[in-house]
Amino acid sequence: MINARMARRALILIALIGLTGGIAVKFVAWPELAQWLWAAGAIPVVVSLAISIVSDLRAGRMGVDAVALLAMVAALALGEALAAIVVAVMYAGGAVLEDYAVGRAERDLRSLIDRAPRTAHRKTGESFEDIAIEEVAVGDTILVRAGEVVPVDGQIASPSASLDESAVTGEPIPVTRFAGEAARSGAINAGETFEMRASATAGESTYAGIVKMVSSAQTAKAPFIRMADRFALILLPVTLVVAGAAWFFSGDPIRALAVLVAATPCPLILAAPVAFIAGAAQAARRGILIKGGGPLEALARVYTVMFDKTGTLTVGGARLVAVEAAPGEEPDDLLRLVGSLEQASHHVVAAAIVSASVAKGLKLQIPEDVRETMGSGLEGVVEGRVVRAGSHQLVCGGSQMDSWAARALRRASWRSALSVFVSIDGRAAGALLLADELRPEAPRAIRALRAAGVARIVMVTGDRADSAETIGAALDLDAVLADRVPADKVEAVELEQRLHPTVMVGDGINDAPALAAADVGIAMGARGASASSEAADVVILVDQIDRVSDAVVIARRTRAIALQSIFAGMALSGVAMGAAAFGWLTPVAGALTQEAIDIAVILNALRALSPGGAQRRASMAESDALGLRQDHDRLNASLDRLRQIADALDDMDANSAVAYLAEANRIVAEEIVEHERADESYVYPQLLNLLSDSSGLFAMSRAHREILHMARLLGRLVDGLGPNDADRFLIRDGQRIIESIESLVRIHNAQEQDIYENAGSERIAEKR
Repeated sequence: MINARMARRALILIALIGLTGGIAVKFVAWPELAQWLWAAGAIPVVVSLAISIVSDLRAGRMGVDAVALLAMVAALALGEALAAIVVAVMYAGGAVLEDYAVGRAERDLRSLIDRAPRTAHRKTGESFEDIAIEEVAVGDTILVRAGEVVPVDGQIASPSASLDESAVTGEPIPVTRFAGEAARSGAINAGETFEMRASATAGESTYAGIVKMVSSAQTAKAPFIRMADRFALILLPVTLVVAGAAWFFSGDPIRALAVLVAATPCPLILAAPVAFIAGAAQAARRGILIKGGGPLEALARVYTVMFDKTGTLTVGGARLVAVEAAPGEEPDDLLRLVGSLEQASHHVVAAAIVSASVAKGLKLQIPEDVRETMGSGLEGVVEGRVVRAGSHQLVCGGSQMDSWAARALRRASWRSALSVFVSIDGRAAGALLLADELRPEAPRAIRALRAAGVARIVMVTGDRADSAETIGAALDLDAVLADRVPADKVEAVELEQRLHPTVMVGDGINDAPALAAADVGIAMGARGASASSEAADVVILVDQIDRVSDAVVIARRTRAIALQSIFAGMALSGVAMGAAAFGWLTPVAGALTQEAIDIAVILNALRALSPGGAQRRASMAESDALGLRQDHDRLNASLDRLRQIADALDDMDANSAVAYLAEANRIVAEEIVEHERADESYVYPQLLNLLSDSSGLFAMSRAHREILHMARLLGRLVDGLGPNDADRFLIRDGQRIIESIESLVRIHNAQEQDIYENAGSERIAEKR
């Protein structure tokens, strides 16, 4: 690549010297010497171009540069050396301009490779030594200084580390990782120096996988570019016919030469590759790596998108969804004790419980005398109490199931959740329900795909039908295919392919065969290189499913720009050929006209570097959008408590029910109602100035009124309520109101979050 570019620069330099030298000597009345200088400057370009065309012919390709070669050879044969050197300068200059345009477009992709670390600081005894990154072994302790790139994948050994993962994930805000958490290669240390323990070699690390994908994206040639070659094959015979006709009817071979010069096919040579590489670079900025031009063109024609469920449409891991406490137990105390115990386990469920405990701000203790029964549960001493967590059989033995335990199992069943029962000092105390959750951005991603022109969206998963149908209904998918093993997924993809161009999106090893089988396989690769990333044609480096629609929009816009450039270039060249045939353009003027066309085509193709030409709208300040999201996060804790109260009212005595209803009323009045009123009086007026369509806010205001109405109903029910008034019917009414408020506020918050994301986004809407 470097040698070829240097050769093209040498050719343009020789041609320019020949052109300027010839002009200079012509002014001092040495016309013959001028002709020789112009010819000498053109001949190296002619020879280089002839060699290139012969090489293409041997490889079974018809070089589209044949018209330029014919133009220069004819000009030299007819004694029009000036025309020959002008064509040579224009052609060689176009090649250099292409190098510049391609280099600019490749910059975002190449930066990933250029910034890859070359050395690492390995701990040896009490000191550190600099070693080549290839020498890092699993288990080595590595020092990462402030501002340095994390060299390999590993776990944080220091108490904490602040990492800028934007180059890997596309997210601009640094994240804090604590001891034991993963540090991915390619991230930048945005804080103080920290130590980490290598968990992979350089070649097996996240960044190495990304670099391989980038390299393949840079070197692949698209079928779309070959389509441009086919357009050029039409131009060659047309040019020869027009040039021959001009010569025949005028009797002047110079007119034929002018036609050949005006028809130099630079627009076709440059338009498609420049647009493709520019589109790939634009995708890279969004955290999307496209492995070549074939996937880019196929993505532009997609009709059906198929999604895996776990880890793709859902977060892909166990999440705490409910704490079912036994009568007399406090849910937070139960979670704190279990979270403390689970710190001693490496099980994925244990990690989820610990994370949920930390997220709620619970202070965990170090457990003692921990014993783990593989596949069944965990037992240990926390704060002097014997805590046991695991299956119902381990915790409760063969005793008769309590009503609360039966209720917990029933709720776990309809939520498709895993239940972890807990006992304290031998007494059953509650159960934790854990399940996979829908990604928050998934509904927005599905809407964006439909807006981008995708006609059919299908989910294909190995999960149970009831769980899959729940997700499918929530996202309004066109079809749900459940209980599918990898071979079944491939069969489903191939069936869709027979009807329409199909994209498959997945993240796991079991998705790799389906990703490879699809017209375009898209892997959610933010969690590191895997078999799915290797099999996929496109890798999403950001852990956000809405980037799939971004990839489709970018691909369609890139293809449209390339087609525009090709057709516009051919049309302009046709006009110039006609003018030359009628004698209105001399060979030199034709060459200059063609160069102007070339520049216009390249500039148009470079439009694919930008996200679009729509007007940029005002956006919410990042700090304001972040504050609104944090308000919702804080409100979620109150909603969790309302859910716990509603669940507990199932079998509660009158005295306890009155206290719980009063607590629910306080939460609703002091936290939820105040939050909704603040939204209505402060946030929504601000959003009116930012949204292109404010009609959605009026519907959201209607939800506010419904929430306030339900809050008034709860307040009336609780006002003056005593134990003597709390019969089972009144308790049931209160429970229903609380459940309605909790569900309505969660849905309302999710809708608001979509609006906040839209108002706070820095994207520019793409022109279709």
